[in-house]
Amino acid sequence: MIELVERFLAVPDALSASPIFAIGLTLSAFFAGNWLFARIGKPLWMPPVVLSAVLLSAVIALFSVDYARYQEGALWITVLLGPATVALGIPLYQQIHHIRAMWVPIVVTLPLAATLAAVYAVVIAWAMGATPEVLASLAPKSVTAPIAIGITEQLGGSVPLMMGGLLITGVVATLFVDVLAKWLPVEDERILGFALGLNGHAIGTARAFEISHTAGAFASLGMGLTGVFTALILPVVFHL
Repeated sequence: MIELVERFLAVPDALSASPIFAIGLTLSAFFAGNWLFARIGKPLWMPPVVLSAVLLSAVIALFSVDYARYQEGALWITVLLGPATVALGIPLYQQIHHIRAMWVPIVVTLPLAATLAAVYAVVIAWAMGATPEVLASLAPKSVTAPIAIGITEQLGGSVPLMMGGLLITGVVATLFVDVLAKWLPVEDERILGFALGLNGHAIGTARAFEISHTAGAFASLGMGLTGVFTALILPVVFHL
């Protein structure tokens, strides 16, 4: 009887050692977050990715799941971030005629906006006495995760801290773009999409696809170009 109980208690450890457990837990939190997001009326200030992250964190803390094991198992999903970002090229191709018509505003806007997105966070943190590690972690906060991780590691920052900043930036940028679009007002879906992708990376891009495929394509463009520009310029400027 005691042996049977010991085997039963060992089941959670055995499951957590398998990548299937981490993948299943992550996907369950994702679908639960999306279901809860729809149930509470799809608020802009609480996108499904935040709900999923909160649910996942709660389960890990509640059942004392070893985070290092979970992270190792979930690496299989993390690897898919790159292909998922590349797949955004499909809506870009579908909307290429719109992009060609607006190439001048895009070329003018991108360097200024991408630079400001990195500079204001670093300047504020520096003024508050942040360490170089914190500065390096906040600098790529407006870049999509696969590129931001590489930039952060190159600058000597903390990837977990950067991911926290990335999440907050995506939520706040999406909320403010929607509010400002109604206040100004801006109704051009191309402008809205580009602003969402440039400032809100993947979270903003997901919001843009809720508006239309055109907005989603321009969000994909903004997110991709911001990532490339920041990856090329930020490491050089930061070390200087």
